[in-house]
Amino acid sequence: MVKHVIIWTLKDEYNAEEKQAIKQGIKEGLEGLAGRIPGLVDIKVIIDGLASSNTDLILDSTFSDAASLAGYAVHPDHVAVANGKVRPYTAQRSCFDYEV
Repeated sequence: MVKHVIIWTLKDEYNAEEKQAIKQGIKEGLEGLAGRIPGLVDIKVIIDGLASSNTDLILDSTFSDAASLAGYAVHPDHVAVANGKVRPYTAQRSCFDYEV
């Protein structure tokens, strides 16, 4: 199994209400990929961090293997969500992939 974890910070130009709507859209878009991407075992997006958090949201996903993760990166459904709901709104992205 391979874990794929991403942490995003949204652009500063959005107010709190806009950020909440953006985070909800990202959550719905990415979690909507469940069952549609070969090798994607589990996917969840956490958008309600504690006040001590210094980022806005996190993706926690699991793939059957590294090849499945590579396929996810270029899968048209994932690319559409990334280009439409994530990339336009995020200022910073950190990724950590590891085997479990």
